[in-house]
Amino acid sequence: MHNANQTLSLAVLSGKGGVGKTNLALNLGYALHAAGHSLLLMDCDLGLANLDVLLGLSPDKNLQDLLREGVRPRDVVLALEPGGLDILPAASGVPELVEMDEDMQGLLFQRLTDLVGRYHFLVLDLGAGINRTVLSFAQAARHRLVVVTPEPTSLTDGYAVIKVLASQHGVRDFWVVVNQAADAREARQTFKRLDMACKNFLDLELTDLGHVQLDPTVVEAVRNQTPLLKFAPKCQAGRDIFSLAVKIEKYRADSLKELAGTPVLGPLQGIGTD
Repeated sequence: MHNANQTLSLAVLSGKGGVGKTNLALNLGYALHAAGHSLLLMDCDLGLANLDVLLGLSPDKNLQDLLREGVRPRDVVLALEPGGLDILPAASGVPELVEMDEDMQGLLFQRLTDLVGRYHFLVLDLGAGINRTVLSFAQAARHRLVVVTPEPTSLTDGYAVIKVLASQHGVRDFWVVVNQAADAREARQTFKRLDMACKNFLDLELTDLGHVQLDPTVVEAVRNQTPLLKFAPKCQAGRDIFSLAVKIEKYRADSLKELAGTPVLGPLQGIGTD
């Protein structure tokens, strides 16, 4: 008999690249792990894997190997930190993975289900944009975190992702994190703009999870291929990420009863129909 599910799956997504999404997903993983949680970070950017690059890793196996006979999920997972902070790397430049058909997705989800139930959190770092695989993972996760920056293009693209998920796939709940904000005021204004558009056109209210301030330390950490929260945990961006993690942690604690009755990754609903 299976234990009741206690894993909160969280899809981290954005409308466009360059908003710091992967970096945020990685460091949220470190923050939640620092708070005593086990976590699997899954690189779902199947066209351009870059979590391993941020960490300076060269994995032997990746997500693609999970679809092969005889490969066990635990053979593909890499331990980032002792005590349950693990990464499932993606493959780069494998076009058939980017536009996975439903059978392939079904097989992947089945393999993942056996693996992810051991963790408190499953964080999915999705590719930017709205291809079929991104939409499947975003919809299957328990919750979605949309990363935007104050740039107008980022807002437009963030809105586009939310619109497709809401209007075509019935997803109604989104957290928003404003990354690279000059200060709290700019972050609030950015969130409000996106929230107003979603209220007016999609009849949907977003949840403001918080923001991460623009911080030169982030670039240094990336250059050093070291997660920010190991490189300089007390810097401004690091503190902001810790406070996001506290909110996510509380959400999981409050949702344990609901989680128990649901799979870690929900069913795929007709994503194959473009």
